Amino acid sequence: MKLVRGLWKLLVGIKDGLVLIAMLIFFAVLFMALSIKPNNVLPSSGALVLDLTGTLVEQPAETDPLSILSGRRSLSHETRLRDLERGLQAASSSNNIKAVVLDLDAFVGGEQATIAAAGRAIDKARAAGKPVFAYATGYSDDGYLLAAHATEIWLNPLGGVMLNGPGGSRLYYKGLMDKLGVTARIYRVGTFKSAVEPFMRSDQSPEARDANQALANALWASWLADVASARPRAKVTPYVEQPDAMISAAGGRMSQAALNAGLVDKLGDRNSFNSRVSAIAGDAADGGINDFKAIPLERWAAAHPEKSGGTPIGVLTVAGDIVDGEAPPGAAGGTTISNLLLDELARKRIKALVVRVDSPGGSVMASEQIRSAIVQAKGLGLPVVVSMGGLAASGGYWVSTPADRIIAEPSTVTGSIGVFGILPTFQGSLTKLGLSADGVKTTPLSGEPDFYKGTSPLFDAMMQGSIEDIYRRFTTMVAQSRKLPIERVHEIAEGRVWAGSSARQIGLVDGFGTVDDAITEAAKLAKVDPAKARPLYIEKPLSPLKQMIRSLVEPDPEYGETTRLRDPWGAMAGRPDRLLLHALAEAQNVLMGPAIQVRCLQCESAGAPPRAADLRAARSLLAWAAR
Repeated sequence: MKLVRGLWKLLVGIKDGLVLIAMLIFFAVLFMALSIKPNNVLPSSGALVLDLTGTLVEQPAETDPLSILSGRRSLSHETRLRDLERGLQAASSSNNIKAVVLDLDAFVGGEQATIAAAGRAIDKARAAGKPVFAYATGYSDDGYLLAAHATEIWLNPLGGVMLNGPGGSRLYYKGLMDKLGVTARIYRVGTFKSAVEPFMRSDQSPEARDANQALANALWASWLADVASARPRAKVTPYVEQPDAMISAAGGRMSQAALNAGLVDKLGDRNSFNSRVSAIAGDAADGGINDFKAIPLERWAAAHPEKSGGTPIGVLTVAGDIVDGEAPPGAAGGTTISNLLLDELARKRIKALVVRVDSPGGSVMASEQIRSAIVQAKGLGLPVVVSMGGLAASGGYWVSTPADRIIAEPSTVTGSIGVFGILPTFQGSLTKLGLSADGVKTTPLSGEPDFYKGTSPLFDAMMQGSIEDIYRRFTTMVAQSRKLPIERVHEIAEGRVWAGSSARQIGLVDGFGTVDDAITEAAKLAKVDPAKARPLYIEKPLSPLKQMIRSLVEPDPEYGETTRLRDPWGAMAGRPDRLLLHALAEAQNVLMGPAIQVRCLQCESAGAPPRAADLRAARSLLAWAAR
């Protein structure tokens, strides 16, 4: 009888569990159905609205369904560059699009090369006769770089233009680590591999300072050239060098100073701007005052999918940190990306391969796994062209080495050909706590790496030897790929970071261009008519469920604008938070990542949206510092 009762309880438990799961699924689907914004039919004509709330990226991070169901949202919305370019291309040839609106009120930014690519897409729309109107309460470097390509730039009278240029400070942790008794065992090759300097110094070395200054100068020169080309009448240099004098001459009004300097065309609030667009695009169907017919980019891009006819040229995206194993979009999982490519090669569809790289690197093993898969494509006789986005450094350059040609942007951040490893040990921390460690060994390497007592000289020698061996392999691959003498590679390597404009001069890249230019080049190498070629993106498509979830977090152009106004001072006030969170993420990547890394931490933008884990780490650090 006990057995029967036990079996009955088990069956009842299973039944209750199934009922509970069914109820959870029912209410989750009900919640989604009630939360989804109505997918209204596109207006027959109107203005294409590029609402760039958040960041402009190469590949958006995948939305976590649990964060939606629990009421949490990602900390920043992300717009994919490819969707923006495709939307503008379709708008250029459509009689239904009367104008293009750049809504930059809540634009956080993006990599400089990514924004420059978006600017060229806007230029093509203007060349096709589409007026482009930009609006923001305040413009910073990234927002203005994009707005400069507009036909008319509008600025709120209470706002301003704040141009800072590349540069700024980064945190150095040596003093904190000494206070905590933590010792960083550092293994590196490369005079300029400054990723580990914050853990071994209290300031940057002279070599790192010179290299970082050269990089910042090159990026600023590229920014100035882009703005000057897009908006010749803008007096950027005097505005940047003497902002106080220009603001004083404008009676203390930042917005008027920007207008006087030719940085903007009109001063007006949102209602005035909407009236201007309405005069061209038409009034909204609901008859709202000062509203215009708006066609959101998300819906417009969905209605104009990628081209499906023609000879396929594969496009493989390597975006985000390169990590071991599987990873969702937004990170470059070595296993994920290599499997995607190998599966596509097995289908024997593509005639050439373009590898789109936008990564600071990361795990050396994952980088090699991706590179090996690309080598397999070359082994099948496929031409390989690398298209570098905003960032293709260290591990990002490692995966680029098999390419027949490398195409970048003048403002691409690349190079960082170096290797490092770092292991924290805590013998000093234990001493401060009155603790000690002891044990026995059966071999010289027993218990190594010993985090309690510190690593042994033998382990250190072996670790440094591995680092040097990987560095030799890295430089050899670069020498063979770029057809450079190994001595020359050593001169330009050692972890030094280069802007694309400089990288072309020293032979690390072949030329400048967009991903479309790379597709054209790959088609020519494969003896395919570029006019008949089409990109076939090698990626895992979103499931219908995840597509529905993504629609939940898209900003609603009808209801979102009242909560996102950003004046220039408000934007600057948020910068220290992002810098701190970025520094903590940097420390986490170094200390908690793989023991040996090909990563360029100083390349990454501090303006990137923070993650929830970074926020928790910042709070812990501030709480400790307040004691």
